[in-house]
Amino acid sequence: MNRLLTALLLSALLLSVGCASVPQQKAAAVAPAVVEAAAPSPQVETEPGAEPTPAANDQAQAQDESAIDDFDAIYGSSGHASANQNGDAFAAQDPWEPMNRKIHAFNNGIDRAIARPVARAYVAVVPKPLRQGVSNFFDNLITPLASANLLLQGRPGESVETLGRFLVNSTIGLAGLFDPATKQLKMHRHSADLGRTFARFGWRQSRYLELPFLGPRTLRDTLGLVGDTAFSPLTYVHDKQTKTALWGLKMVDMRASVLPLESMRESAPDDYTMVRDAWLARRHYLIETDSKRDTGGEVLPDYLLEEDVEPEKPAPSSEPATQPSP
Repeated sequence: MNRLLTALLLSALLLSVGCASVPQQKAAAVAPAVVEAAAPSPQVETEPGAEPTPAANDQAQAQDESAIDDFDAIYGSSGHASANQNGDAFAAQDPWEPMNRKIHAFNNGIDRAIARPVARAYVAVVPKPLRQGVSNFFDNLITPLASANLLLQGRPGESVETLGRFLVNSTIGLAGLFDPATKQLKMHRHSADLGRTFARFGWRQSRYLELPFLGPRTLRDTLGLVGDTAFSPLTYVHDKQTKTALWGLKMVDMRASVLPLESMRESAPDDYTMVRDAWLARRHYLIETDSKRDTGGEVLPDYLLEEDVEPEKPAPSSEPATQPSP
C-alpha cells in the first residue's frame, strides 16, 4: 500500500515537468503581465472621471514599449503583428486541440490538488540555500546528456565546456550541490536536449501534444523525452525507494521553480492557449537560436532568469497573501 501511494504521488508530480520547462510566455499579450508582476511601476493618479493626463499616457506607452522590447529579446519577433502571426502558426500546429484541452483540464486538476500544494509547502519549509543546492544537483546530473546533444548538434566547443562544468561541479562542487563552474570559473551554462537535436537535423515543425501528467510537448519533443529519460542517471539507480525519492524530489523542485509564474496564468483569458503558445514559442526560440547562443539564458530579461526569481512563500492561513511591493 505504501508503494502504491508513493507511486500515485510521484505520478501526480510528473505534471510539473511540462510546467517547469520555460518561463511561460504567451506572446505579446503575456509579456505585459510579466512586466507588471515582476517590476510594478508607480501609477500616475488621476481624479475619478478625469481624462488621462499626458504623464499617464506616456507611462502607459513606455510600459507597452518595454513589454514589446522584452518580447523581442526572448522570441526575436517584433511587435503585435508578429505575435498574432505566431499565434496563428501555433494554432495550426495543434490539430488535436479538443483532445489536448481535455488532457490540459485533467492536468490542471491534478496540479491544483497535489503538485502545487506540495511545491508551496516545499518552498515554505525548505530554506532557499538548500533548495538551490537541490536544483544544482539535478542540473548537474543531466549535464553529460546536454554535452552529448551539443556534440550531436555540431557544437563541439560548447560540448567540451559543458563536460568541463560537470567535472568541476561534481568534484569541487560536492556532487553538484554547488556551482563553482559558474561562480568562480565563469564557465558558461549551455542547455540542450534530444528534441532540439532532432530539430537541428531537420525535424523543425511538429504537432503539439499535451500528455497526461507530463504537460505540453510536441511529437518531436515527446520522442526526445523518451531518449533523454532512457539516458538519465536516475534511470539507473537500482534501489527502488531511492529512485522514487529522487524522482519525487526532482518533480517538486521543478514545480516550485515555476510558482512565481502562476499569477500570469491566472490572469490569462484562456489558460490552455497561453500554455500552448508559451511552450511552442519557447521551443521555437531555443531551436532558432541554438547555433548563435553562447550561454543558456543571458539574452533573457533579468526578471526571467531562474536564479533571480524567488518563489513567494505562502502566507499563514490567518493572514491574507500579500502582493509583491513595487
